[in-house]
Amino acid sequence: MRSDLKSVKKIWGWTKTLGISLSLAMLVNIFVLQPFKVNGQSMEPTLQNDERIYVSKLSHTFSYLPEYNDIVVIDSRVNRDRTLKDDILENPLLMLAMGKSEAKTFWVKRVIGKPGDTLEFKNESLYRNGQPLNEPYIKEKMVDLPDAKIVIPENHVFVMGDNRNNSDDSRVIGVIPLDHIMGKKLF
Repeated sequence: MRSDLKSVKKIWGWTKTLGISLSLAMLVNIFVLQPFKVNGQSMEPTLQNDERIYVSKLSHTFSYLPEYNDIVVIDSRVNRDRTLKDDILENPLLMLAMGKSEAKTFWVKRVIGKPGDTLEFKNESLYRNGQPLNEPYIKEKMVDLPDAKIVIPENHVFVMGDNRNNSDDSRVIGVIPLDHIMGKKLF
């Protein structure tokens, strides 16, 4: 009888340890650090298809503005509000446990414009606040780009892929609300 009680206590101890470990891993993944997989060629030559990156979630957790040229992961569903429930249910650990693949709604892009900036597309080049951007990271010069002028509203950013001629980005879905920036690429 004592042997059975010892076994039950031992199993309960291991179960508690495993539960606490999984809970801590989920919290870290939701609020601190999360892996993402690059899907497609829109960030070439900087990032390649299927490359795994690690993202600091602190900018998302504390809602702070990324810097110019930061590589960020965004939720491309900009016409809907994001909630804490989304952060929890779209967590890779939970999705893996449920047998789901990573959602194709998360895009890896580069921050080009911040609130109050005026972006202009003219002469197949990009201008920010009247100054042409020096962008050594892009794959090739943009082609077939109609002239346009965009003013970035408060609490939004404008993002683009480095492979400008093969990228769905803010030119397609519009400006990105700050709460849709899932995090900033660390490594």
